[in-house]
Amino acid sequence: MIIAFWIGLLIIVYTYIGYGLLLYILVRLKRLFKRRVALVENYTDPSVSILIAAYNEEYLIEDKIVNTLGLDYPKDKVQIIVVTDGSTDSTASKVRKYQDVLLLHQDQRAGKMAAIKRTIPYITGEILLFTDANTFLNSCAVKELVKHYQNASVGAVAGEKRIIVEEAADASSAGEGFYWKYESFLKKLDYELYSNVGAAGELFSIRTELYEPVEADTIIDDHMIAMRIAEKGYIIAYEPNAFAIETASANVKEELKRKIRIAAGGIQSILRLKKAANPFIYPALTFQYLSHRVLRWTLTPILLPVIFIINVIIVFKNNDSLFILLLFAQFAFYLLSVLGLYFERRNIRIKALFIPFYFCMMNYAVIAGIVRYFQNAQSAAWEKSARKLS
Repeated sequence: MIIAFWIGLLIIVYTYIGYGLLLYILVRLKRLFKRRVALVENYTDPSVSILIAAYNEEYLIEDKIVNTLGLDYPKDKVQIIVVTDGSTDSTASKVRKYQDVLLLHQDQRAGKMAAIKRTIPYITGEILLFTDANTFLNSCAVKELVKHYQNASVGAVAGEKRIIVEEAADASSAGEGFYWKYESFLKKLDYELYSNVGAAGELFSIRTELYEPVEADTIIDDHMIAMRIAEKGYIIAYEPNAFAIETASANVKEELKRKIRIAAGGIQSILRLKKAANPFIYPALTFQYLSHRVLRWTLTPILLPVIFIINVIIVFKNNDSLFILLLFAQFAFYLLSVLGLYFERRNIRIKALFIPFYFCMMNYAVIAGIVRYFQNAQSAAWEKSARKLS
């Protein structure tokens, strides 16, 4: 039982802290022995198709279009497409006002993946850029993304997701903001070591010729599209100077709903991405994929309550001071999380409690997402989570 405890604790620490430290060390060693691929001189900007999938975004869609039209990239090399399948508000009518934007709308709502698949015959750009309707890009985002395609081994490029966190932010906002800062740190190192292991739908791009439709019931399409390209042997680059800005989830309930959906999609993707998990095909990719994604979406959240229970049993049997200390540390952490929930519900902002609360919520969401997936209770139709008003 003691051995099981230490193995479980080691996996947890590795997943959330150890992998980042190991990644940092490996990258530093790589810098000593290998130079990054040099960029091509006199590189010609490729043509780019920007695809915006929107579902009932009448309050934001015009701002999104204005933001997209204002991007710093040759206008004759940009195609903008908005697909609004299933929207029941005025989103489609507002898009029709813009002659430089191609609107693809149908009343039937079959899911985001089906909507994306329907747009592919209309794509004219060498690079296909995906961005969500409720996010806004920095002006040089396209230029920063496409420069990586000078490297022929790069098949996709992910941008950075940034969350607006106000001073009076609640636990979901502050926790989400901290989470994405840490994720961005890991993604920078992942790419420098070898490749990213996924992409966020807020902003990512692919070589159009490498696109292949994923299953119609895919829950997290952005991750699957990027990883299928990685499974072909291409690198997923990461560019922090191309970023998408969005507000945090409106509240903890909305953030939890979003996290559960992502977790359900995560377990679905793990079951389908066979090559990514096979160390005999692309060992570096497999190492990063298992460390950065698979452990978070499967084993580690389950181990958290398990090692707590094992720790209690060990203390009652052995009364060992080390295990008493470890049990106290776990109890204190979870108590802080409960206090975070208590104060959150009463609109009392204590930032020191945001991280333990968000951490526990995130891991609960993974377990709930796994259960939801195997109960076939998660729809592939994209669900709009309420966001804070900026």
